[in-house]
Amino acid sequence: MWYYIVRRLLYAVPILIGVNIITFMLFFMVNTPNDMAYMHLGNKYITTQQVADWKHEHGYDLPLFYNSVKHSITATIFWQKSVKLFLFDFGASDHGQNINQAIAQRYGPSLSIAIPTLILGLIVNIILAMMLAFFRGSYLDTWGTIWCVILMSISLLFYIVAGQYLIARILKWLPISGYSDGLSSIKFVLLPVLVALVSGLGANVRWYRTFFLEELDQDYVRTARAKGLSEPTIFFKHVLRNSLIPILTGIVVILPLLFMGSLIMESFFAIPGLGSYTMDAIRSQDFAIVRVMVFLGTVLYILGLILTDISYVLVDPRVKLN
Repeated sequence: MWYYIVRRLLYAVPILIGVNIITFMLFFMVNTPNDMAYMHLGNKYITTQQVADWKHEHGYDLPLFYNSVKHSITATIFWQKSVKLFLFDFGASDHGQNINQAIAQRYGPSLSIAIPTLILGLIVNIILAMMLAFFRGSYLDTWGTIWCVILMSISLLFYIVAGQYLIARILKWLPISGYSDGLSSIKFVLLPVLVALVSGLGANVRWYRTFFLEELDQDYVRTARAKGLSEPTIFFKHVLRNSLIPILTGIVVILPLLFMGSLIMESFFAIPGLGSYTMDAIRSQDFAIVRVMVFLGTVLYILGLILTDISYVLVDPRVKLN
């Protein structure tokens, strides 16, 4: 297994380099270093010397990919900005803020929303999906599926606005937005977690229900029934475990959010997490922060894929890592 993990980590290096190159090219197709200087200086009457000083201070006075004067690729913006990423030394943002320090301050609020959403979401979604699959063909299954389609057809923005209006403004049970440190943060986290659970309920329950129904049609289920095993025993002892394999694949998509945060959710609820940090960087065109967050998202997604492959082996002994 260790050989497999090391091999996958080595495969990740060219992927990270490719993502970094694409992010770099896309950003500088939109903004040149001069554009960035004018935007960050924020003054209508800017001299050429001020622009040159800003570019030199932030490392944008070099060529993008190849320095024809020094005949070198190391004396370029891409090299100077990229090498430290792989050492997880993210340096300073274009506004002068220490990115490593900002991430250390902001990952806590993001995790306070993402972890409860992931754990509670898995529990609630799997239980409801099991109920629909266990009573398939009944009124419970029919109406449950209809409600799943309705819920998954509604935009996330509607859930956010409706939750803030009903629970925070009308009922005044929870704050409409904001955040504080310590245990007092619980009251600020409950509403975003509730909105996230409800908004993902329809799609996830319907998705998990499909996995359970596919397993119920397998030959081993018919064999178990022929041996006289009860339906609850078949469902909870065999079907549930085999259905976990595709469910684990869906968790991979969620894993980066445990660290990166939800862009929309944190922005609407004024949570000072990494999601809002990324949105603020996009609005202000802070290239340094955007590149770091894209890089971290890619790293976490690759690690999630590796963890999923390992969990496959734990859930299903038939799977071998080669």
